[in-house]
Amino acid sequence: MPVLTTRFVFKLTIKVAKPIEAGDYGYGARRVIPIEGGELAGEAMHGTIQPGGADYQIIRPNGFTELEAKYAVRMDDGAVIYIENIGVRFGPPEALERIRRGEAVDPALIYFRSVPRFETGSPAYRWLMESIFVGSGARFPDRVELDVFRVL
Repeated sequence: MPVLTTRFVFKLTIKVAKPIEAGDYGYGARRVIPIEGGELAGEAMHGTIQPGGADYQIIRPNGFTELEAKYAVRMDDGAVIYIENIGVRFGPPEALERIRRGEAVDPALIYFRSVPRFETGSPAYRWLMESIFVGSGARFPDRVELDVFRVL
C-alpha cells in the first residue's frame, strides 16, 4: 500500500462574527458563526473569502464540537471556489469554555482538524476536486486559521 504523506497547500484566515446561539436541542447546543471575510494564501495561490458563509456547530455536553463551515473564495484571477469544511474540535473543558466565551486560547491545547472539500468551475483549480485534503486549525476571538494539506 502507498504510504500517505501530506503537502502544505495554503492557509485560510477566516474572519468571523459573534456566534448566534440557537440553544440546546437535547444532543448539544447549536451555534451559527457568520463568516465576514478573510484570505486564502498559498504558493502561487491567493484569494479573498467572501462574506455570507457560516460555520454551523454542535457543541456536545462534554465540549466536543462538530463543525460544518460553508463559504466561497474569489481568487485573484476571478475564479470562485466553494469550500465545505467538516471538522471537529476538542480539548480541556476550561479551554473549550474560554473559546465558547470568545476568549483567546493557546492553539496547542485544542485538537482542531477538518476535511475541506472544494467545488469550482475553473479549470485552473479543478485539481482541488481531485484530491483529499486535511486541515489543522486554530480558533481565535475574531478568526479561524486553517492550514490545508493535500494528502499524497
